[in-house]
Amino acid sequence: MDITLEGKVALITGTGPNIGSGIALALAKYGAKVACNDLNLEVAKAAVCRIERNGGIGLALAGDVSVEGDAISNINDTLNAFGRIDIIINNAASLHAKSILEDSLEDFNRAITIAVNGAFLYTKYGALAMIEQGVRGSIVNILSCIAWQGAAGFVAYATHKGGLANFTRAAAMDLAPYGIRVNSFSPAAPRPDNPELLAEWKKTGRTERRSVAVRRGMPDWWRSPGTYDVRAQIPMGEPATPTDIGHLIAWLSSDYARLITGCDFTADGGARAKHWSFMPNAAEAIGPAALIELDITEIAED
Repeated sequence: MDITLEGKVALITGTGPNIGSGIALALAKYGAKVACNDLNLEVAKAAVCRIERNGGIGLALAGDVSVEGDAISNINDTLNAFGRIDIIINNAASLHAKSILEDSLEDFNRAITIAVNGAFLYTKYGALAMIEQGVRGSIVNILSCIAWQGAAGFVAYATHKGGLANFTRAAAMDLAPYGIRVNSFSPAAPRPDNPELLAEWKKTGRTERRSVAVRRGMPDWWRSPGTYDVRAQIPMGEPATPTDIGHLIAWLSSDYARLITGCDFTADGGARAKHWSFMPNAAEAIGPAALIELDITEIAED
């Protein structure tokens, strides 16, 4: 089965150097022309540079996904540059790691607005562009494993990701008569594989393991809810990468998935499928098949 997106045009929001950039690269490697949105134009340009150094075609767009005028402008700029839109990937979001006892209404609302309004606006205006041209397109909302399970310290993130799960199903029903499919993908703490990002981390001494945020100045009644160990919870012993995510979303955006709509997908080595009490022996897992790489750029060390 030869998956191809030749002749298709994609617009992806939030093309930061990890998941967003990885999906954008994958769609380009499978043949699509890719418009890359980000609030920061330089970030979008970096995603396009990655696409172009791997032989693809991209377009950098700046815009706040929660602002209707910016969304319409991004849609129109994509149409003007490439003539059509076949694929919308709603990836832009704010992680905003705060518990319900710490968060403010202002910050909570802003996180919700970015993800939910952004998905609504790009789905609406992307679908209208498809309908006007008779395109039977694909829309994919990027969720999170936190959309499906309770995670302490992420109340706003869990709220908008969980909300987008049902937004996906509702939008899928609205757009089914037009042949437009709406699905979601739920990452589970993928391991970064963008060579430029990894090179930058190496320069600054950062590793994949993030240090646990220390809460300072908390009241006497404050209690820590617990800790996370995402890598130890993967039955197959290896986390996904943005490349793994990109392969699946490229297939989901292709005509091979023509009747798949209103569904959620993941690539997490079995992490979400396992029973909550099961502790996999990841150290003894032989691991999955080798990763089919999409970016083989070698970054020269200074």
